Amino acid sequence: MKDEIIIYQEKGQLVEVRLDSAQDTVWLSQKQMAKLFSKDVRTVNEHIKNLFAEGELEREPTIRDFRIVRQEGARQVTREIEHYNLDVIISVGYRVKSQQGTRFRQWATRVLREHLTQGWTLNQQRFEANANELEAALALVRKAAQSPTLSSDGGRGLVEIVSRYAQTFLLLQRYDEGLLTEPYVQAGGQLPSVKEA
Repeated sequence: MKDEIIIYQEKGQLVEVRLDSAQDTVWLSQKQMAKLFSKDVRTVNEHIKNLFAEGELEREPTIRDFRIVRQEGARQVTREIEHYNLDVIISVGYRVKSQQGTRFRQWATRVLREHLTQGWTLNQQRFEANANELEAALALVRKAAQSPTLSSDGGRGLVEIVSRYAQTFLLLQRYDEGLLTEPYVQAGGQLPSVKEA
């Protein structure tokens, strides 16, 4: 899932926040934290250095570089800027004894909870819809298979229908999970195999 930019607003102050639903966290740069906590960037930097030096948090899982495009004079420049996850943001907020930090933590927790709940609900609904379609197809196959007039040609046709439906079901499931690559298209409406998708 892609990161999403959301806006945190507190008393007229706006801070762009990167929401990472996949890792259940948010990301801020030192400059954004300084703005959020109404502190100097050097103060935020010092607290971050100390919390890593004291072993409160590890650097590796809590820092991520984002490519940011910004204006420098008359030209636009792309820079890799370190961003820090919610654990670091909360730790810095405690260290600077900031009420804004407490409110931000509450807001971030609420936003993450909403995204997790909505994402789970959406995925659950898709799964249930796909499962219901599969059950209906299987009921049709069972009914047809019990028919005394079913010939070998009819049996082959039934197997072909089930095979194609299973392919379609798996393709839709992979699409819902974001795992589907763009398939090779064949003339005549033939579906690609699951391996090709």
